Amino acid sequence: MLSNQDRFKKAEFAAVLGIVINVALAILKGAIGIYSGSRALIADAVHSASDVAGSFAVYLGLRAAKQPPDKDHPYGHGKAESIAAIIVAVLLFIVGIEIGKSSFSAFFTPIEAPKTVAIVAVIISIVVKEALFRYKYKLGKELNSDALIVNAYEHRSDVYSSLAALVGIGFAVLGGKLGIEWLEYADPVAGVVVALMILKMAWSLGKESINNTLDHVLGDDDSVELKKAALEIEGVRKIGELHARVHGYYVIVDIKVSVDPHMTVEEGHRIGKKVKKKLLKMENVHNVFVHINPYNEDEEDD
Repeated sequence: MLSNQDRFKKAEFAAVLGIVINVALAILKGAIGIYSGSRALIADAVHSASDVAGSFAVYLGLRAAKQPPDKDHPYGHGKAESIAAIIVAVLLFIVGIEIGKSSFSAFFTPIEAPKTVAIVAVIISIVVKEALFRYKYKLGKELNSDALIVNAYEHRSDVYSSLAALVGIGFAVLGGKLGIEWLEYADPVAGVVVALMILKMAWSLGKESINNTLDHVLGDDDSVELKKAALEIEGVRKIGELHARVHGYYVIVDIKVSVDPHMTVEEGHRIGKKVKKKLLKMENVHNVFVHINPYNEDEEDD
């Protein structure tokens, strides 16, 4: 299991790498988009620029999340990652609206087919962004980081938008060479498609991240191993309730344990400590709060 320090080193490196690559792609696509006259490529460049802000938000979220618990934040700062993920989703949504407006306005102005060089820039973007998505998604799953996973899908949205741009630019270039004027509008059409794809992804990612900030608890299927581990402790007669609250990349467990009602308080406390010690060894568990109840098979636990 990775230490917290190793975890954050890997996550922060991924965030910085995303910033550097997105800056390079935004400059490349923006310059070629302006030179070639491709609205779809310019829209794609704006998308990459928004990814810079997104990766920076993830970096700041990771920096905040790694801070240890303190007096004002006894449960730690893990939710900073989820907050960063929400910021990324909001940025994506804003970018999607702006790209959609810009591309739609092109239908009401004279248009020319973009230059062929725009296709080269889009293909480079697709290859680089897909590689970045696979790297960050795998790392996000490994580190259980909402922020990295959302940031990975932000790169995947760039892949989809670049594919849409590639189709639109390709048809527009073909229309220009064949003299088919209406086909030249495939470029702004691709821009609108890119915008819709970005908006859809922003909505789904934002919805999931918000859910994780609202004291979301693991479902029964995900918490069954925690219950099983607690029941293995000698003296535990029953598990009344178990809530594993998600705090970013880790969980905090609240558990009610029933023990023999005739044992001493000290004995019950000792069992509670054993339960806590065992659960803390489980993956991603950072703290455990144990409530001891007297066992009574005819009554519910308090």
